[in-house]
Amino acid sequence: MAHAHTLSTASDSKSSAPLLTTLTVVGRVLLALMFILSGASKLGNISGTAAFIASAGLPMPSVVAVVVGAFELVAGLALAVGWHARLAAGLLGLFTIAASVTFHAYWKLPADQQMIQQLMFMKNLSVAGAMFFVAAVGAGRASLDGRKADR
Repeated sequence: MAHAHTLSTASDSKSSAPLLTTLTVVGRVLLALMFILSGASKLGNISGTAAFIASAGLPMPSVVAVVVGAFELVAGLALAVGWHARLAAGLLGLFTIAASVTFHAYWKLPADQQMIQQLMFMKNLSVAGAMFFVAAVGAGRASLDGRKADR
């Protein structure tokens, strides 16, 4: 299967390189921001986060709150700077699907309460898809992973 960059001419790829780099960085940072802010929020309010986790019936909600908050923060930062970005993105994608099934199970709600949860669920599936895309293609050249590849 041909890669997208092989379909353009050499002059096209050189002129589009700055745009590709910029879009890759912006995309990574925007994807990561959701997790960085969410992780920091969870860690800043362990009791509130634990109560929310407990409402879903998960065991050891205080421990889960700390672990999930730390995971989101660290993996989000790793994605933002492009450090082990494939691993971070893959794990964030899997986490997002698991969290969506657990906390946005719209199919379990009465019809009049499904719309918002379905929107949240579908938004999260889109985020997971983007994470799997980053896991597949990597962080790009303007990343810590990219710097290692250039050496």
